[in-house]
Amino acid sequence: MVCQESGLRPGYLLHDLDSKFTLPFDDLLESAGFKPKRLPYKSPNLNPYAESWVGTIRRECLDHFAVLGEGHLRYLVTQYVDFYNTVRPHGSIGGPLEPLAMPAEGPVLCEHRLAGLLKHYYRRAA
Repeated sequence: MVCQESGLRPGYLLHDLDSKFTLPFDDLLESAGFKPKRLPYKSPNLNPYAESWVGTIRRECLDHFAVLGEGHLRYLVTQYVDFYNTVRPHGSIGGPLEPLAMPAEGPVLCEHRLAGLLKHYYRRAA
């Protein structure tokens, strides 16, 4: 699990009222140290940030690959998360990092990941 590899330990797992989330499933979560929390009926906007993130990684990354196993999925997600948090523009905050002084002259370089699916153009600082 990615959280365990990073040293994080989530305490809760939110889920909707889908029939796949049965009481035995909740018992399994509790035995693993999680506290399952069922979302209220008809509450699709309860966690819009998580919904937005899932849609974004699906549209911008996972829809373009046939995932060949857990290791491949971890690689794709790791590459995308790094791209998302370091170079992908975020319209609401103006960018993922503080704007850096980019030189106005010089060759434009391209950094690409995941076989060119994710691209970032930049100029090397003098």
